[in-house]
Amino acid sequence: MLALRKARRKLRMGTICSPNPSGTKTSSEVCNADWMASLPPHLHNLPLSNLAIPGSHDSFSYWVDEKSPVGPDQTQAIKRLARISLVKKLMKKWSVTQNLTFREQLEAGIRYFDLRVSSKPGDADQEIYFIHGLFGIKVWDGLMEIDSFLTQHPREIVFLDFNHFYAMDEAHHKCLILRIQEAFGNKLCPTCSVESMTLKNLWEKTYQVLIFYHCPFYKQYPFLWPGKKIPAPWANTTSVHKLILFLETTLSERAPRGSFHVSQAILTPRVKTIARGLVGGLKNTLVHRNLPAILDWVKTQKPGAMGVNIITSDFVDLVDFATTVIELNDLLQEDKALAKC
Repeated sequence: MLALRKARRKLRMGTICSPNPSGTKTSSEVCNADWMASLPPHLHNLPLSNLAIPGSHDSFSYWVDEKSPVGPDQTQAIKRLARISLVKKLMKKWSVTQNLTFREQLEAGIRYFDLRVSSKPGDADQEIYFIHGLFGIKVWDGLMEIDSFLTQHPREIVFLDFNHFYAMDEAHHKCLILRIQEAFGNKLCPTCSVESMTLKNLWEKTYQVLIFYHCPFYKQYPFLWPGKKIPAPWANTTSVHKLILFLETTLSERAPRGSFHVSQAILTPRVKTIARGLVGGLKNTLVHRNLPAILDWVKTQKPGAMGVNIITSDFVDLVDFATTVIELNDLLQEDKALAKC
């Protein structure tokens, strides 16, 4: 069985998406661009809610604009402080939670995206931007980047979770939803039973995009899934020990049917954390030294109706995160092999 897992990993990781000059593979360069298409046939009929799927936290935050206004997701006190140019530079260090672009994340194997959006003060049009303290790229640009990848990889499925909206009225929501329709068209999967969401069914209907919309507007559009279908409990802690305990507890409480489940394997800085590591930023202060321990927890997990489903992380390229999560699906293959013995 170990030989089978190694062979499947070699097949899935046989190319490098973005070669570096040294010719060696880093975790961000190993190409998992078609990992769903490469899963063994018996997993094609399993609900996606039973598979292990890698995701990213604040997926869009690989770039934020220091020159733009501070986002409406920040307090008035922060907005006043941000009039000092140095403050925005420091904010950037704590707003950025990813190194890879959407395309690079997709090539690395990420299939769930945590999305927070906002209008921008002073904009005359209805343009919507990604937001995490500071404004990121236009949502439209991100959607087009994802759609381009999906067109080239027609058997890959993505989860786009729009879970925070700021400074958006009805007109903004209608504009955003129209952009989603324009970007993905017939790739959009209409809402239906979670248990019917198998790779086989999605491939047959050529659906590739599940949109989750944490706002009542989802009721008006058949391709918007309600946020309650993808709960993502948040530990809100700086302690790895407390995080792992929280992840274990929330997994034990997971509903066996009717929804997906996101395990947010992330640490959240407190005010004092930021004060102590002000110049170092999120990556150097909190993530870099704790991510290996979080990955060790991931390696002990198993997918299934009561196991892990979607697992998210900050800076998914710092360790072999996506491949580690994807390989958990090999345990489902092992179960089948053991049952035949």
